[in-house]
Amino acid sequence: MTEARESAGPHVRRAPGTPCWVSLMAHGLAATEEFYGELFGWEFRPGPQQLGPYVRALLDGHEVAGMGQLSPDHRLPIAWTPYFASDDVDSTADTVRECGGTVAVGPLDAAEAGRMAIAADPSGAVFGIWQGSAHLGTAITGVPGTPAWNELVTFETESVAKFYTTVFGYEAEPVLSADFDYVTLRLGGRPVAGLHGVGHGLPRDRGPHWQTYFEVTDVDLTLRQVTELGGRVVRKAHDSPHGRVAAVRDPEGAEFLVLQDPR
Repeated sequence: MTEARESAGPHVRRAPGTPCWVSLMAHGLAATEEFYGELFGWEFRPGPQQLGPYVRALLDGHEVAGMGQLSPDHRLPIAWTPYFASDDVDSTADTVRECGGTVAVGPLDAAEAGRMAIAADPSGAVFGIWQGSAHLGTAITGVPGTPAWNELVTFETESVAKFYTTVFGYEAEPVLSADFDYVTLRLGGRPVAGLHGVGHGLPRDRGPHWQTYFEVTDVDLTLRQVTELGGRVVRKAHDSPHGRVAAVRDPEGAEFLVLQDPR
């Protein structure tokens, strides 16, 4: 998983391919704000409205994530979506298409904040591309309530790793295990995201998808808070080499993971 856990700073431009933002589109924006505000201590302020109502979540004044309002007729799974930095969204979008992916939204300007696109890899997993200007992404990491890691759950890693390494310039480092299909994506030797091949273990109700881990102080306490706030536990807490981790869903069904750093 990840080794780098530092404050990014609001004016630090990310290298292309760096995970720089996570965003959730939900039907009930006010109720979603209430859930995550209680769970992570986030506050909210308005963001770009090009795709409808949108807010940025802040932790101690630092931007950490975004949330938008879906139209009532939207039927796609409610999910957290990671965004990866680009110096030229239009060029990156062209590369996505050339490599067998699709671009569903954009590229388009998000007011003065930057330029973005929403795309999918050849297996259908959705991700965002962000070219920041005024807004460069998540301003702080490594503390409870902030994104800690992004991981693609997919059928198999070999072909999809070729897609992401070509589009974003990653180095792919397979985990050497006979029964564990996992690839760590690195930039300049630093781990930035993971690809997890699960074969037929993908959930029946959705195909390949990206998942976001959020850091918390106490996973077991967080699970109790999730259920009290109307969410539910998907996978109970267990200890991993990277800390204690569990999977949960918010009241609208968006799945995410919570991670308690052992350090």
